[in-house]
Amino acid sequence: MTGTAPAAPAPLVELADVHKRYNVGRPNEAEVLRGIDLAVGPGEFLALIGPSGSGKSTLLNILGLLEPLTSGRYRLQGEDVSTLDDAALTLRRRATLGFVFQFHHLLPAFTAEENVTLPALLRDGRVGAADRARARELLAAVGLAQAMHKRPGELSGGMQQRVAIARALVHDPPLVLADEPTGNLDRASSDEAFALLRRMHGERRTSFVIVTHDPRLAARCDRVVELVDGRVVRDEAGSGPAG
Repeated sequence: MTGTAPAAPAPLVELADVHKRYNVGRPNEAEVLRGIDLAVGPGEFLALIGPSGSGKSTLLNILGLLEPLTSGRYRLQGEDVSTLDDAALTLRRRATLGFVFQFHHLLPAFTAEENVTLPALLRDGRVGAADRARARELLAAVGLAQAMHKRPGELSGGMQQRVAIARALVHDPPLVLADEPTGNLDRASSDEAFALLRRMHGERRTSFVIVTHDPRLAARCDRVVELVDGRVVRDEAGSGPAG
């Protein structure tokens, strides 16, 4: 007697026929995304690639609830977030998403620990002992246990990006969105930051969507989605961490 195969987990992200237009109804109206269908499952490590102007950053902004889509549907953890108001979107963003950018956007007057606790400060208006302990735990995990009281100006570019990665993970978001997270680093630091993202993914099974222009790094993701002129033209498996 054969058993029933377990059901596949529900997608974390579901985009259906998503379009994004700017300057709608004006002579200079521009369509940047043209019918995007995309599902991202729990624990995926996905690279988003494509030429400049293909819509990658716009798509990442929509996934991050930073700008609205023009038409279509976006479900996040099963909830249609396309119709939420700004206050609800802010709460959803803080609870669900982590962000890593090419330029780490650390506050120069804050220590590494204080930068990592910033999401708690924005969420609760205060930083508690548990928040500080979590920040110290993550800074140790990214190899910065001895630098947690240093300010960004005292850290190298690679170290600053590790602080930004710790900050993105401090509230254990199910989804981290990374926009060219290694684009401002030299090759050695870039490889180090990417290896750290992969390690954090392996330990926490957080889903990652990473925009990158680096084909070496894209190939080492588990899945590669390519955009051209606002459309998905390729969606295939990558070679994974050892690639």
